[in-house]
Amino acid sequence: QVQLVESGGGLVQAGGSLRLSCAASGHAFSRYTMGWFRRAPGKEREFVGVISRSGDTTTYPDSVKGRFTISRDNARNTVSLQMSSLKPEDTALYYCAADLVPLGTTWKADYWGPGTQVTVSS
Repeated sequence: QVQLVESGGGLVQAGGSLRLSCAASGHAFSRYTMGWFRRAPGKEREFVGVISRSGDTTTYPDSVKGRFTISRDNARNTVSLQMSSLKPEDTALYYCAADLVPLGTTWKADYWGPGTQVTVSS
């Protein structure tokens, strides 16, 4: 099992940047694909991105491609989400997730953090 805790959320103006971090505890962090999801008020959870076990491959949906970047440090058991050119529609609760696998047009995960709020003001 792996336990996840996010940090770095906050309030930012449109066009700004924010970096989220996720600290993982437990065993064998490098064995898990890691990723991020988000849930905006009144909307379904949305896949934001995934990074491979080694960190050499990332996948993003069109909604964030070119603006968001996921990275990981297997020595420190951390994964980060760098967000730039933020838009008000990026406002959501952001979740770190572990052990992602593809599911149709999206992804599912077995382990979740409690989430960190990101609010983008216009």
